[in-house]
Amino acid sequence: MLLKIGELARLTGLTIRTLHHYDSIGLLSPSARTPAGYRLYQHGDMDRLHRIMALRKFGLSLADIANALAGPDLPLSAIVAQQIAMLERQIAQASTLCVRLRTLQAQLAQGQAPELAEWLTTMELMTMYDKYFSNEELQQMPLLSDAAVEQEWKALVASVRAVKDAGAGADDAQAQALATQWMVKLVRDTGAHPGLFARLNSMHAQEPIMQATTSIDADLMQFIIAAFNASRIALYRPFLDAQEYAHLAANYGKRSGEWPALIAAVRAAIDAHTPPTDPAVLQLARQWMELFHSYAGTNPATQLKFRQAHQQEPRLMEGSFVDGAMLQYLGAAMAVVAQEKQA
Repeated sequence: MLLKIGELARLTGLTIRTLHHYDSIGLLSPSARTPAGYRLYQHGDMDRLHRIMALRKFGLSLADIANALAGPDLPLSAIVAQQIAMLERQIAQASTLCVRLRTLQAQLAQGQAPELAEWLTTMELMTMYDKYFSNEELQQMPLLSDAAVEQEWKALVASVRAVKDAGAGADDAQAQALATQWMVKLVRDTGAHPGLFARLNSMHAQEPIMQATTSIDADLMQFIIAAFNASRIALYRPFLDAQEYAHLAANYGKRSGEWPALIAAVRAAIDAHTPPTDPAVLQLARQWMELFHSYAGTNPATQLKFRQAHQQEPRLMEGSFVDGAMLQYLGAAMAVVAQEKQA
């Protein structure tokens, strides 16, 4: 199988520019070219590319890597073993990558040539997390750095899929309980940081390999979101009359996808010690109120019922990434917005 440079870049997470540079300095030259001069990479090139990527992870410069590769041949299995040791010391990469590297190490130790698809997947994982998180952020997220937490998630994913495959809908009590457990664990395992959660969502949506390795596809996520929304709607029910509840049920989920980024933006403003009177924060407060009005309506009496619900039903805050400090901060900004409207 021959890969063009664009295909190799896409499958490994490197850029075409990086591969061009590797070729220009003699670090990695393709095994073949088309009659038109296009670079073609084959299975044998993967050995050297893996070495380069691994040594870069160890912090070596390209010049040092070139010297290392020009010296006595270091078995690739030894490089993989060093990668594993580094990953386990730093706890900065996902355990999924460690598992794949262990498998690759075992294959190499037995003299087996890894399957190209598996090899490319491993190299893609080596670069993927760096696109979204720093090493410090990864250490704050047990979801991506703790093997025990990963096992908990695998069990939870299996339970959710079993309930979904059995035909349960969003109104099913077991589905709602699992969805709530899911969201509560997300808050815990992302360090209760909505910004990290938002980036985790982006990574999962944009990186097909994440869906493959976690077994969490778009349908399963939609099932979780629908069940979680249904559980929140049910918690509001004792506080609303029939008409108010019908409006809530019809509109609550329509714009729920806008909340994570907004909550993350508010948290970022708080972390930056931005005063609630700042124009940017006032705009966030306006967006917050707009989303709230989208399902609560504009009747002040009805809105008061929602506020009472939050005061009396603590479960409404579970899995939301919203805490009392954030609500107090937003309340100060909303008071300024309200004064502007009266002026």
